[in-house]
Amino acid sequence: MTSPLIVNEAGEGPTLIFLHGWTMDGGLFAGQLQRLSDRFHCLAPDLPGHGHARDRAANLDNAAALVDEIIAARDLRDVTLIGWSMGAAAAWRYISLFGTGRLSRLMTVDMSPKIVNGPGWDLGLIGQYADSIATGTARFRADWTGSAPAIAAGMFATREGPAAFDARRAEAKIRDNDPHAMNSMWASLVGMDERATIPLVDIPYLVSYGTKSRVYPASCADWLTEAAPVAYKHGFANSGHSPHLEEPDAFAAAVAGFVLETGT
Repeated sequence: MTSPLIVNEAGEGPTLIFLHGWTMDGGLFAGQLQRLSDRFHCLAPDLPGHGHARDRAANLDNAAALVDEIIAARDLRDVTLIGWSMGAAAAWRYISLFGTGRLSRLMTVDMSPKIVNGPGWDLGLIGQYADSIATGTARFRADWTGSAPAIAAGMFATREGPAAFDARRAEAKIRDNDPHAMNSMWASLVGMDERATIPLVDIPYLVSYGTKSRVYPASCADWLTEAAPVAYKHGFANSGHSPHLEEPDAFAAAVAGFVLETGT
C-alpha cells in the first residue's frame, strides 16, 4: 500500500496543511509551497482516491482520517488547515470527527457545507438541485473521460483558465484519475451536510472565495462567516473556483497575513 504520508512538503515554522479539490492532487499547491515555505512548514498531501493515496477508499471520512494520521505521525500542533473545494469538506469532516485540539486556524476556499440545493437552502452548487445532480452523476459514471471538459470548465473564472495551469491541463489530470474512486468521492460530497459543523469551528477561520466563481455563490461565504464563531471573509477579485492557481501571489499573501495576524 502506498504511504499516505508521501506529501509535497517544504519549509519550517508554523504548519500549513493544504487540502486539494476533487479530481486534483496536492501537487496543485506547488506554487504556494514555493511562495510560503520560507516562513512556514507546508504540507500538501494527496487525499484518498487521488495521487499517491489513490489506493485508499475515496470518501470524506477517510480523507479526515488521513489528515489526522499525518498530524499525529508528526505530532503537529498549531496547524492551519487550508481546504480548497473538496479539501474544505475534508477539513470540516476532520473537525467534526477529531475536533480542533491540534488546529490553530482554518481557511476554506470556495466551498459549500451542503452542495445540493433544496428547500430552505440555495447556497450549494449554483443552480444545482437533486435531479440535476443525479443527471450529472449518471454522466460521470457512464463516461468519465467525456465528463472531464465539463468538470474542468468550472474551475476558473474563464473557460481557458490561467496560463500556468489551464483548462486543458486540468482536463488531462481529471481523465488520469480512476473513475470508480472519483465517483465514490463524488457520492460522499453529494451526501455531505456539514452545516452543523461550522459553529464548532472555535478557532480563527478565514472564509475565502473567488468573486467570479461559477461553482458556488458568494453568499455562501456570507453564511459561513456568520455561522462560525470567529470568522473573517476574503474574496479574490480576479478568481473563479481556484484562486490559488488564478491569483497565486494574492493567495499566498492572504494565507501569510491570516496566519501572522492571528498568531499566538
